[in-house]
Order: sequence, then structure tokens, then C-alpha cells
Amino acid sequence: MTEHTFEDQDLSGARFRMVSLRGARMHAVDLAGVKITDAWAVGVDISGMLRDVRLNGVDVVPLVEAELDRIHPQRAKMRPVDADGYREAWAILEQLWAATIARARGLDATLLHERVDGEWSFVETLRHLNFGTAAWALRAVLGEPAPWHPTDLPHDEMPELPGLPRDRRIQPSLDEVLAVRAGRVARVRELLAGLTDEQLRSSTTPVTEPGYPEPESFAVTRCLGAVINEHWEHRLYAERDLDVLTGR
Repeated sequence: MTEHTFEDQDLSGARFRMVSLRGARMHAVDLAGVKITDAWAVGVDISGMLRDVRLNGVDVVPLVEAELDRIHPQRAKMRPVDADGYREAWAILEQLWAATIARARGLDATLLHERVDGEWSFVETLRHLNFGTAAWALRAVLGEPAPWHPTDLPHDEMPELPGLPRDRRIQPSLDEVLAVRAGRVARVRELLAGLTDEQLRSSTTPVTEPGYPEPESFAVTRCLGAVINEHWEHRLYAERDLDVLTGR
């Protein structure tokens, strides 16, 4: 079977007929508006942002959301609507991540730099969370133009931006990355401790210096929601991969 790789391609409006996609891997793809008919979807694994996804005419998103909330009872807490809710969500995340990090410490240090099925390693995941926290909490909300650490890791699809760290070749130790994380977690905790419902309904003051996110104003809920969501989802990814690494 010939292997084809499509990267940074725009296939909008493409038509596939009598095409085999068996064993295909798709990452960071935009499937908005895709329609698939007369398909064999057996053993399919899809993860990502789902909205208005219909299978045989049924919108399955409400069913998926309800099942995820059942499997993870604390997941509903990750959709806070007021300042107290954000504080509660962050406290839960700190507790959950403490257990995940303790689990990771029980593995050989080399495994924490190993990728499972092409996904980020455990250390890379923490590096990315450090970056996301700095971007959306420290820069966007608190107004710090460049709150970066050299080990921070943006998402792979981010274009090169002046001043942003993105060295994928380095392999900092778990302790080094956790030292950065401890400072970031403390800053978020401090930010949320003083958060009011009025502030939560406001928008940020744009940071004019180049960087990420872009120099514009954002709803505070968008910024803090990004931090909460990233910490929730990436811990699930980390636990999934730790299950694999533990068996090695």
C-alpha cells in the first residue's frame, strides 16, 4: 500500500469517491461542513471539538457530552459561570494534576520523554501547559508582554513569532519543567483568588507588544476558560499515555 502524506494542504471542496482511508491518521484537521455518506466507520476513534455532528441523522454531541460527564463527574465543574466556580475548578485541577505527576514520577525518567502514538511526551505536555498558562493568564489577562521561559512549548501549528520559545530539540528534566509550572500555577491561583464576577464579565486590555495571543482585547472568560480547558484535556491525554508507558 502506498503511503501518502498531506501536510499544510487546503483540500476544501475536495471530493473523495471509492477512496480507502483505512488506517489513516488525521491531526489538527478542519472537518467543518464535511459530509460522509455510505461509509464504513468501524473502529473509528475521533477526538476534538464536536458541535452538530450527526451520525445517521442523529446529533450525537449531546449524547457524547452526557457520557463524558458521567465518566468524569468533575468535568461539569470545568464549565464555571462565576468567579467562585473558576476558583473551584482550578482547585480540582491542581489536585488532579498532583496525582498525575506523582504517577509519572513512578516511571523511568526516560519514558517521560517518550511519545505515544506520535502525541506529545509527558514532559512536552507540561511544557505546553506552561506556555498556554503564560499566554492566556499572564499575558492576556495580567498584561505581561513576554512571560515566557525557554522551556515553554507552543502548539505545533503555531507560526514562528518573534521572542516566543519553541525549541523542540531540548529535553529538560521533569523537575526543571515542574519548577516553572509551580510558579505559573501559583500565579493563576493568585489571579483567581482576587477575581470578581464583575471582572469575569469584562474584557482584557490589549497587550500591544508582538507575541501570543495577538495584540487585541479578549473576553476574560475566554482567557481563563482556555487555561481551565487545557489543563483538563491534557491531563486526560497524559493519563491515557501513562497507561501505555506503565506497561513497558
